[in-house]
Amino acid sequence: MIRPSVLLFALLISLPAWYRLLVDQLDLTQVLIRFLIAVPIAVLLLTAFRLVTSGYGVTEETPATPVQAEPMDPA
Repeated sequence: MIRPSVLLFALLISLPAWYRLLVDQLDLTQVLIRFLIAVPIAVLLLTAFRLVTSGYGVTEETPATPVQAEPMDPA
C-alpha cells in the first residue's frame, strides 16, 4: 500500500504538469503519465530519506556504573 506522503510528494513533483493542464498546454493523459512516473521516483526519494533519518533521535542507554560513597577526609 502506498503511503499518503508518497502520493502528496508525487503530486508536488508533477505540479508543473498540472499547471500546464490548467492553461491548456498539455492533455490530461500526458499529465497523468507524468504523475505515474513521479510516483516511483517519490517512493525512492522518501525511502532514502527515511533510511537516512531513521537513526536520529534514537539513543542507546549505557548501563549505569555503581558508585559507592566514601567519606571524605577533613583536611
